[in-house]
Amino acid sequence: CTSESQKSTPLKNLNKDINIVQGKTKTMYVLLNAPWSVLCYYAEEIGLRVPLQVETTQETNWSEDVLQYLHIKNILAQQVPNPPPDYYTCQFRTNKLKRFLGHENKDTFFKTTQRHQILYEILSRTPYGALKRGEVGIARLVSEKIFTAAYPLHEVRVFTDPESLSMRQILYQYWARWACWKKYQPLDHIREYFGEKVALYFAWLGFYTGWLLPAAVVGFLLSLFGIWLMVTDVPAHEVCSNGNNIVMCPLCDICSSWNLSSICYTYRAGILFDNGGTVFFSIFMSLWAVTFLEYWKRTCAVLSHRWDCSEFEESEERPRPEFTAMAPTTIRNPVTGAEEPHFPETSRCRRIVTGNMVIIIMVAVVLIFLLAIILYRSILSIIISKSRNAFFIFSAGRIASLTGSVLNLVVILLLSKVYTYLAHILTRWEMHRTQTKYEDAFILKVFIFQFVNFYSSPVYIAFFKGRFVGYPGNYNMLFGVRNEDCGASGCLIELAQELLVIMVGKQIINNVQEFIFPKMKTWWHKRKFNLAHREKGANEQDNVSPWETDYELLVCEGLFDEYLEMVLQFGFITIFVAACPLAPLFALVNNWVEVRLDAQKFVCEYRRPVAERAQDIGIWFTILQVITYLAVISNAFLIAFTSDFLPRLYYRYTTEGSLRGYIDFTLSVAPNNFTQSDIQCRYRGFRDEKGHNTPEYYNLLAIRLGFVIIFEHVVFLISRMIDWMVPDIPEDVQIKIKREHYMAKQALAENQVRLPMWLGFAAY
Repeated sequence: CTSESQKSTPLKNLNKDINIVQGKTKTMYVLLNAPWSVLCYYAEEIGLRVPLQVETTQETNWSEDVLQYLHIKNILAQQVPNPPPDYYTCQFRTNKLKRFLGHENKDTFFKTTQRHQILYEILSRTPYGALKRGEVGIARLVSEKIFTAAYPLHEVRVFTDPESLSMRQILYQYWARWACWKKYQPLDHIREYFGEKVALYFAWLGFYTGWLLPAAVVGFLLSLFGIWLMVTDVPAHEVCSNGNNIVMCPLCDICSSWNLSSICYTYRAGILFDNGGTVFFSIFMSLWAVTFLEYWKRTCAVLSHRWDCSEFEESEERPRPEFTAMAPTTIRNPVTGAEEPHFPETSRCRRIVTGNMVIIIMVAVVLIFLLAIILYRSILSIIISKSRNAFFIFSAGRIASLTGSVLNLVVILLLSKVYTYLAHILTRWEMHRTQTKYEDAFILKVFIFQFVNFYSSPVYIAFFKGRFVGYPGNYNMLFGVRNEDCGASGCLIELAQELLVIMVGKQIINNVQEFIFPKMKTWWHKRKFNLAHREKGANEQDNVSPWETDYELLVCEGLFDEYLEMVLQFGFITIFVAACPLAPLFALVNNWVEVRLDAQKFVCEYRRPVAERAQDIGIWFTILQVITYLAVISNAFLIAFTSDFLPRLYYRYTTEGSLRGYIDFTLSVAPNNFTQSDIQCRYRGFRDEKGHNTPEYYNLLAIRLGFVIIFEHVVFLISRMIDWMVPDIPEDVQIKIKREHYMAKQALAENQVRLPMWLGFAAY
């Protein structure tokens, strides 16, 4: 713990104080440790697990097994020194100390991360003022600037022998360096140094990145197929060669008519995203997402058992220290029988309802901004169309769409900061019992907002833009402005553009922030800190103590932002994959960079976080499942109503099997009262000269609805079959869990009575 004051204040019952003068203030470092008796008491209190026996089974992953079966050298493998051993474990009991492995050495019996957990538990549950005002714990003291920081120390040993390297040096050498981009992550080492929660995040990120590889390959091959179609497509050839003979109606009230051939290049570019391979890729990505989640459940089950967290949330997780200190009453736990702090459910429900109202208000704010951006695009198109530059007049819609996408990204990032701050306050106020429930409530609040924030604009372009425009002579209006129509080349290419701007733009901004901002903050922090050492000699500056070195580092802000970035990315590559087959490739490249950036932050730039236990990735998995279901529905409607796939298929079926004349089939003639000249203009739609829907419109509507139903049922049926065929927990892990329960029962048994001699003979 560190604190700053103009006068040194003595702190009692602490082990060691170190005072360092920094200008007008004095920084006092308090090094904390706990005696053996305290460690044993709190280890039993918070349910720490300790080893019973070494587990000798060698763990492998699926890629190692496949490469070994194919007799291919595994370039991903690396020999990481000092691998942490795997143990059968059970909850610690002081009166059963002699039955645990390594009880002879009190200095090494509890791991470093377990000692950190015990000390932080004590600091977090200690009140320092009035409980009604929530004056409890070190976190509140740090937030109120009474203490400036509270952190465990990084390891600082420096040796050249690989077997003598500290765990932090091993993580840097074999994980955080950019040269390790193609190597397996040393997950057991990460868990040993940072705890289970951080290790599970990197395990999930690595697993997700590995599974992106086949999706990226298939998407890239389909993009090459789209390039081939750009050259050979018959309707594209008609647009480019015969488009001069087709006059299109104006796209806005003050716009002029235009020739269809003017969109030759953008129409060909649209075929890159809108072709027959889109349906296959949508089905592929839907099944890919389901299979990915099923196999992650298996991998998570293996890791949670290996890291002694398979029963953490059900029986081992303790109430949050802040909840323990601030809860007004106690109640008997029906599982453990122990008296635990309790907060009335009726009061919590009222607070949760209040928090939900704030969410609804913020979602309404997002929709208001979306409406403002829609009006911005319409007004900007009108303003540009009034200019005298022919290029700007022709590109008015494209310029408005692109600038609107950029403006939407800026609004998204600004609103995200505001709402995340509000969500922290609301979730803390709701008084959730455990840390897992607290984090799940916070994550759900923020994700609902972020989902609407990031996906509202793509959803509008995919399913609403251009649907309620009307037709020449009878256009629909919004606030006196004609409803926004799709660009000359259709909505799908605009959707692809929106996805690339938001998804890729957000990734670039995040990576720049994660690469540059931490280094700038660290430099500024060190610059301020080194002011205290300017008057010292060179030798004193070189021999900076480890607690001072760690104080110069940045505070670890948790894993929420990291998970949120990846889950939003998962939504982009599944919900709207029909519009951009290259999205998985961009995600794969980003994640390769993301793993190294996050690793470097945790190893080199962050203070060491207090190790936290976790059974899985929490509510993020449920969110991923919901996104997967939404992806199936979204892609079905995207292909049916936004893509040209079904109209082309219908035209082939009703003609001689060729797409010749397809462009004329999709264009309607404007009513006579709309044009003031003898030249009739055309527009996209299936209407007659009076503006009524033609039979082809109703036939296509029936085909589209039928396609949605068939697509959803087929994909969901196959998904259920995959879920049924792939067990959530591997059979060998189930056997290990039973073995561990048996060993724990034997170790913690109060009485171990031998059978009498006569009973043994009787049994024989």
